[in-house]
Amino acid sequence: MDTSAKMLRDDALKGKTIVVTGGGSGLGKSMTTYFLELGANVVITSRNIEKLEKVKDELESLTGGKVHPVQCDVRHYDQVENMVKESVEAFGSVDVLLNNAAGNFISPTERLSANAFDTIIDIVLKGTKNCTLAFGKHWIDVEEKNKTVLNIVTTYAYTGSAYVVPSACAKAGVLAMTRSLAVEWAKYGMRFNAIAPGPFPTKGAWDRLLPGDLKEKFDLAKKVPLKRVGDHQELANLAAYLVSDFSAYMNGEVVTIDGGEWLKGAGQMNLLEQVPEEMWDMLEQMIRAKKGK
Repeated sequence: MDTSAKMLRDDALKGKTIVVTGGGSGLGKSMTTYFLELGANVVITSRNIEKLEKVKDELESLTGGKVHPVQCDVRHYDQVENMVKESVEAFGSVDVLLNNAAGNFISPTERLSANAFDTIIDIVLKGTKNCTLAFGKHWIDVEEKNKTVLNIVTTYAYTGSAYVVPSACAKAGVLAMTRSLAVEWAKYGMRFNAIAPGPFPTKGAWDRLLPGDLKEKFDLAKKVPLKRVGDHQELANLAAYLVSDFSAYMNGEVVTIDGGEWLKGAGQMNLLEQVPEEMWDMLEQMIRAKKGK
């Protein structure tokens, strides 16, 4: 089976404008690429505008689509409001918000400072709230219908997981918001859905989570009944379907794509119970060294 095969017809997203937070790298970039290939205009956001400009040039050359980069720290509502304004100015209107920006690290919870815990909550939960509220208010004010919000959560949003407690708390909040607003804001012509991915390796995120040879020691593919991790195109296919008009009757749904991992054993990071204290010390030093580069 070719897991990198593309699913939808070429014009499936033609005429749509999609905002992808964290769209300049990792899974966000993979989804952005496919949206462009399907005819959408895409606004990509992150804190690093230089990186976004490079991605814009790369993806426009690759796909022939239109990309508009906007510098935005989703933790700050004033920056999000400006991002909404810039997106509308660039393309006239926005049809889809994909809340993808996230942060995470693995650690025993007792080792976390209050500030470290808050950092993850602020990016994942507060950032998603900020973007959802800003776009939702805008769509209600201008009385535009047929709008979609797609949130990227995780399988441990509904099971919890040790060693990633801030992320589990934040993603659970995003999941609750998805289901709540699917009911409350349907009357305004908005749909809310979410994707809960299992292991989809990205260099940046996985290097921060499991630096050095820890990726080999804790091979998450071994926890998946299908004995493999996900291909980025598989996630992009699902995301494209959920933001397209083909999924117009889906609302308030959370789609898990993890090869059966969470059914086999709840809590994606629970296996880290095997890590001895001295290895946590070493891991902490490696993560701090990477952050310092």
